[in-house]
Amino acid sequence: MKLPPPLSPGSLPLPLRLPRPSSALLAATALELTVLAGHLLAYPFGLTPERPEVPEVPERPEHPRQHEDGPHTTTALPVTTTAAPPVVLLHGFLDNRSVFLVLRRALTRHGAPRPTSLNYSPLTRDVRAAAAVLGRQVEAVCTRTGHDRVDIVGHSLGGLIARYYVQRLGGDHRVRTLVTLGTPHGGTAVAPGAGLHPIVRQMRGGSSVIEELRRPAPGCRTRFVSFWAELDQVMVPAGTACVDHPDLDAVNVRVTGIGHLALPVHPAVAAAVRGALEAREPGEDDVPVTGATSAA
Repeated sequence: MKLPPPLSPGSLPLPLRLPRPSSALLAATALELTVLAGHLLAYPFGLTPERPEVPEVPERPEHPRQHEDGPHTTTALPVTTTAAPPVVLLHGFLDNRSVFLVLRRALTRHGAPRPTSLNYSPLTRDVRAAAAVLGRQVEAVCTRTGHDRVDIVGHSLGGLIARYYVQRLGGDHRVRTLVTLGTPHGGTAVAPGAGLHPIVRQMRGGSSVIEELRRPAPGCRTRFVSFWAELDQVMVPAGTACVDHPDLDAVNVRVTGIGHLALPVHPAVAAAVRGALEAREPGEDDVPVTGATSAA
């Protein structure tokens, strides 16, 4: 997928022009605290599961012929789907679907279908088990919408769960594009509550889950777009949020001036995620991702 040139400092409404890295870090930290305060207020509204949106199915026309000795009969016509795949949103550790309020709004512009926001239990202790549950939820979304494939956007741990489903559980036949936001693809050296919660230990470098994701994945059909923030204090080092695998079709997108919590709520990142999801399949004209920069 073709990406535009790197972000200019003026692309994000943050004080990125300051020459001292410490000033940029202070600004990003202040924004992180603001995002955290806002998210704590919205958190209770995301505790309950989302009610699925049932798409309207057009009535099939009756067959024009009528049997001589019977009533009119109807012929089932095949339903072809030309719209983009439905989008599934998956939150991070100890979070819920309320974190995607801004992103949902950006993705539903111009009449696009509403994304499906999933909650997984904060008591989940294993990435593998969570990935298996995600697989069943994706099947339910496909059945409900009539699509064969979906797109997934995962923040932090949510991106790791989605990648495990795609890469290790055969989910690549269902997931067209996986967008991750601040996900520890290579394992992070710093994680909240490290060593206390089993699923947090799985996010650390060298864990059995991270090592499984390093194994060969020939023929994986999912496209990966990974957004990583230079000032992300949860991903250590920051580059661990990049997808680095020879068998995966992956693009790593660098975001400057913001931290971990701001990734799913910043308008520039939301616009870039929307651009990534609107990108066409290989062989067609690419839709550029705006508001972000490809990592070298």
